[in-house]
Amino acid sequence: MAAPSGPSREPPPWLEPLQSSLAEALIRLYGVAADPELSCWIGALLEALEQGRLSLPLSEAEAAALADSPLCRPGDGPLLIDNGQIGWRRWQCLRRTVLAALQERALSSGSGAAARAGSRLQARTLQPPQVLDPSQRRAVQAVLEHRLVLLQGGPGTGKTSTVAAMIAAVLEREPAARVHLAAPTGKAAARLRSATADAVPCSTLHRLLESRGDRFARNRRHPLALDLLVVDEVSMVDLALMAALLEALPAAARLVLVGDPAQLPPIAPGAVLLDLQQPTLREALGPAAITLTTTHRNAGAIAAVAADLRACLEAGSAEPNVLAAILPRLEALQPGDNLSWRRDPAGRLPDPVRRRLLEQLAALARIAAGCRPGADHDWRRLQALREGLLVLAPLRGGPWGVDTIHRMLLGEAAADPARWPEGLPVLCSRNLPDLGLANGDVGVLVGEPGAADRQLLFSASEPLWIHPAQLAGAAEPALALTVHKAQGSEAAEVIVLLPEPGQDPRLLYTALTRARQHAHLVLPA
Repeated sequence: MAAPSGPSREPPPWLEPLQSSLAEALIRLYGVAADPELSCWIGALLEALEQGRLSLPLSEAEAAALADSPLCRPGDGPLLIDNGQIGWRRWQCLRRTVLAALQERALSSGSGAAARAGSRLQARTLQPPQVLDPSQRRAVQAVLEHRLVLLQGGPGTGKTSTVAAMIAAVLEREPAARVHLAAPTGKAAARLRSATADAVPCSTLHRLLESRGDRFARNRRHPLALDLLVVDEVSMVDLALMAALLEALPAAARLVLVGDPAQLPPIAPGAVLLDLQQPTLREALGPAAITLTTTHRNAGAIAAVAADLRACLEAGSAEPNVLAAILPRLEALQPGDNLSWRRDPAGRLPDPVRRRLLEQLAALARIAAGCRPGADHDWRRLQALREGLLVLAPLRGGPWGVDTIHRMLLGEAAADPARWPEGLPVLCSRNLPDLGLANGDVGVLVGEPGAADRQLLFSASEPLWIHPAQLAGAAEPALALTVHKAQGSEAAEVIVLLPEPGQDPRLLYTALTRARQHAHLVLPA
């Protein structure tokens, strides 16, 4: 039996000791003879799980050899072999349960909610589009007929306007229906709230489920009081979060899952949206699965390159060459296009990027100087400026990594929050429901280092002031973000640093499609 190749990126430092400890424990618990190759499989599965992958492919010979191990024993073995894949039994069983529950919802007809007393939702003010294309009309019909609808499509294909029409159709039929919008991250929820003009209640999924650390207060015994839930950016929803959502959602409620399967999968284990792309599952979902393909918003060269990257994904190449897929399009770009590119030595931060970030920080500091609690009339300007630029990198480390960028720009102060300058964007790196913050929320420092009135200003529909000490251990500079952290965000201008052009097409696709007006791609010389 050959040792598995496993994921390609450099493994995290904690993997090797965990691999050794887990292999030793499993061998002892299940009475298995010491086997270096089996230990390699355990390590590869651990690394795959850390990257969000639940299983690894097996050859017929490998499957036959592993099937005789007590670790793969039916019923209680920790490993499960299924359809030529090996994975951890717990996660594979949870995946089956979740996918079966989604399929059951899709095949169940949407029975109207009982009339309820009380005031109608503010959602009655949501204005659906006047004209819908055939796929959008099918989505509206599907939400009236099924308890699950999968709505997917690329940027500019009208997902948000279709959701508005779906909500309006449900409310026309069921005026007392309780409707909620949700997204996996604070940034995605804020963008969804803005796109719907606060017409429908909106929150992160963790806030909706009332996260309590490693558990949720909303569950089968304490279900959500909803008749229609729309979840946007579902490409970021991992298996455990989807399982918690399905447990808390009443059986009669409608669920609309909205996303773009070409985007990056979630960091946590289990890419539910990618699982739903399996031909057998798509066929089983039938008319409850709708893909929007008509472009309603002209995104120019960004859309053209995104289409090339989607084609690269659909080709299913084991080693996708991102640069080869898009280079002809890049070389044909004209000065007026909304996408530009350049090559720079990968050993240092490109000077134009460095200057642009320093300009952004100085501009944020100037506006932040006029913002204080109780006199925060400039907070909308601060928010708009912060959201105007995204600088994205694939990784935290390396010459173009996020941590490196912050060290170059902030010097030694990068590692000391007390010395961070006024105007610095700051990322909240954990869910902090007591503070009203979600993992991924970005605020701006207001007040000079050492000032008694120094605060962090977070903003959505209203300003939220947080003392920096309340985010101790949960804050990091955010002049630049990893592509994963930026998922669900948008900005007028996006700069993408791609030091390794051979990476997953999803990464570059996700990064470029964050841009509303212009994207600039930097490749290594």
